Amino acid sequence: MADAIRHRKSCGPLAALLLVCAMAAPAAAQTVVPETQEQITLSFAPIVRQTAPAVVNIYTRRVVENRFGLFDDPFFRRFFGEDFNFGIPSERVQNSLGSGVIVRSDGLVITNHHVVAGSEEITVVLSDGREYEAEPVLMDERTDIAVLRIDTRGQALPHLPIGDSDDLEVGDLVLAIGNPFGVGQTVTSGIVSALARTQVGVSDYRFFIQTDAAINPGNSGGALVALDGTLVGINTAIYSRQGGGSIGIGFAIPANMVATLIAAAETGNIVIRPWIGATGQPVTAELAEGFGLDRPGGVLVNGLHPGGPAEKAGIETGDIILAVNGREVVDPQGMRFRLATLAVGSQAELLILRDGQEIRIAVDLIAAPEDPPAERTVVEARSPMEGATVANLSPALAEELAMDSSWTGVAILGVDPESTARRMRFRAGDIILEVNGVAIDRVATLIDTLNAGGSRWQFTIKRGDRVQTFTIG
Repeated sequence: MADAIRHRKSCGPLAALLLVCAMAAPAAAQTVVPETQEQITLSFAPIVRQTAPAVVNIYTRRVVENRFGLFDDPFFRRFFGEDFNFGIPSERVQNSLGSGVIVRSDGLVITNHHVVAGSEEITVVLSDGREYEAEPVLMDERTDIAVLRIDTRGQALPHLPIGDSDDLEVGDLVLAIGNPFGVGQTVTSGIVSALARTQVGVSDYRFFIQTDAAINPGNSGGALVALDGTLVGINTAIYSRQGGGSIGIGFAIPANMVATLIAAAETGNIVIRPWIGATGQPVTAELAEGFGLDRPGGVLVNGLHPGGPAEKAGIETGDIILAVNGREVVDPQGMRFRLATLAVGSQAELLILRDGQEIRIAVDLIAAPEDPPAERTVVEARSPMEGATVANLSPALAEELAMDSSWTGVAILGVDPESTARRMRFRAGDIILEVNGVAIDRVATLIDTLNAGGSRWQFTIKRGDRVQTFTIG
């Protein structure tokens, strides 16, 4: 392949721009002459030939319960109830499809978690028609990434090298390769429309590359490829109107996040994300004005875990975190992403704004501690919380549940659908702070307080970003 195709900043369509510039230059200047047919015809074909064989179709199969034919008619359901099936068990096979990317020649495949979640059979089909059964190696719902393994029977498969997604710039050309609508492998081109999109509720780690390359249903798990032939993202979602088709707003998980999951899968480890024991809020325009900043951006530290790495390193409440390892952060989601791409046991250099001065502080990255131990318990006391499963809130549990680790109390992990707790509208994710005026610091305190009984109950809970107090009875 010609050098003009290999180098991201001087490949394919850009070769024509170089030619035009050379023709417009003085006669004495060196003329740039196209060297290949692809440069003359402005074709992405060399990049596609290089990368497309590593992008696969993924077919999944699972058995789901199904109502039985005639008795699924609304007329019968009205009289016999929604769950009545006349004693006749019924199942059906549900098939779905998506895309994936081979990232190791020995058969390691990346796709979206939502493509393969709950599947009983997973089949990977290469662009040349070869089929392999796949087994999940690592499933990470929080990032919407799944790592699969296929038995290549000793054959080396085409694969894509992982690129550095931090090198992308808005305006860079990219290709999206996948299997939209099940029609077969398809390639679309576009540009990087935006970086660090954090307000897209697709996964817990909301930090996406936005592109206008057409991404449609079935593209999920496919490759976002830079023009140097490297994988820079995993296509995961689109913004669409009612029809479900692409309108030029697609999102991809950055390759740097994908690389951390590949490393965990290759070593057989579970995903353990770094924790520094600091929470914060975005610096809005109003806050920026109050701090004397010329523009909003960064994370205002509003909570420190006692004895946590951030506190030990000297970070203080009121500091503004501007960057992690030289990469700018504009909100808490961006900071979480930057930390999540680093390894436990390493250090992160934070650029801090304090009293108008920028300082750099090195912070150790550790696994979130399970202190206190969870002590998962089902509430059996006759009370409004009967049927709720609760646990002591620790940094480890907060990380697992994507909750704010600066709070202490008892977290609700789940609620039995037929329980009193469900009727009283308690929810998974609620943090119980007080019951009848008693501060709830541990599960044992909660159970003792509930066992004490009462005709009226007053609860103070944290739900989402709000703390609320309400009375029952």
